[in-house]
Amino acid sequence: MSESSARAVVDAAAAAVASAAQEAGGWRRATGLAGAAIGVLAAGAAAGVAIERMTVGRGMRRRARLALDATGPYGGLRGTPGKAYADDGTELYFEVDDVEPEGGPAARRRRLFGRKAPAPVTVVFSHGYCLSQDSWHFQRAALRGVVRTVYWDQRSHGRSGRGMEQLRDDVPLTIDQLGRDLKAVMDAAVPEGPMVLVGHSMGGMTVMALAAQYPELIRDRVVATALVGTSSGRLGEVNFGLPLAGVNAVRRVLPGVLKALGQQAALVEKGRRATADLFAGIIKRYSFASRDVDPAVERFAERMIESTPIDVVAEFYPAFTDHDKTEALDYFKDIPVLVLAGVRDLITPSEHSEAIADLLPEAELVLVPDAGHLVMLEHPEVVTDRLADLLTRVGAVPAGATVSGYGSTSSAARPG
Repeated sequence: MSESSARAVVDAAAAAVASAAQEAGGWRRATGLAGAAIGVLAAGAAAGVAIERMTVGRGMRRRARLALDATGPYGGLRGTPGKAYADDGTELYFEVDDVEPEGGPAARRRRLFGRKAPAPVTVVFSHGYCLSQDSWHFQRAALRGVVRTVYWDQRSHGRSGRGMEQLRDDVPLTIDQLGRDLKAVMDAAVPEGPMVLVGHSMGGMTVMALAAQYPELIRDRVVATALVGTSSGRLGEVNFGLPLAGVNAVRRVLPGVLKALGQQAALVEKGRRATADLFAGIIKRYSFASRDVDPAVERFAERMIESTPIDVVAEFYPAFTDHDKTEALDYFKDIPVLVLAGVRDLITPSEHSEAIADLLPEAELVLVPDAGHLVMLEHPEVVTDRLADLLTRVGAVPAGATVSGYGSTSSAARPG
């Protein structure tokens, strides 16, 4: 990039951030360093938003979002609801999709898994930070009625209750707590029988925390694990795709900024609404890498992330720096493991998945080109295909699955 081009991008970014701050009124003044920190994270995205604002009116953008919200089919799959309770009393919401009874869609089951009925294995899906169980939409659509599955919302996310210890006693959130939450959900939804554990990002960390605290459960009941776009530790070294100066600034101020934002939650939520275009650009940059992702999928991801209150965002963030579950990976050495990541993931870079695979030599490592952090939404056919193969390897299904027809969102997406 030439010096003049670089200056144009910086100027456009600054204009977009300034415009967003002006629209938000006193929000920027009330949050102090927040404008600077978010500006560092958003520079590239803000430039794109600034250019878009020159050609697309605010009313048109608002109508487009409403149209996508009204017509997008994503996140609408529902199962049998249930509730579990964490050790601090937090209510945890989950849903179960059971295997179709005999006489159901047998042709579809044969297409996916062959002629025999699946083995009685339950697949438990754990979602990532600022998402919900609906982030597994495409995998749920493909596996629905074929294998028993459980989807749950982590504490303070989705339909689960606000973390009681955090809300009531101001106890810092830990990944170990999330592991105990997963155990509570399993006790309620899968009290017996073999399980496959699937976790994306924070959900993968939750699975590792479960193993660290309940190794006998992994040994006795877990027959396979899939770790998608996640990390076993050293997240404090992630640069988020920023230059050295930018990432150092973010690391220095972001924890304090998020804490300040969490203490001004009502004001900040108003500011988030006023700066929706800017944050949409940030979400897109840090969620996807492909150029041709379905706009309805992008909007679906935005809605999930936007629905996470800022005080929850602030509450969870410090736990990732402390996360280190490298030793817990030992408990997965004797079972089939799938490790999958997007090559262009800026949140949990694929190098972290490679590090996990190095410690699990028998694991299948899949690196998806042209994929970002939300790889299961960006290239769902790849993720679903590898999950189906994992189920085959543990005997849950009698033959390999071909599921690429379920949920392609990009013409560039290809299995393998």
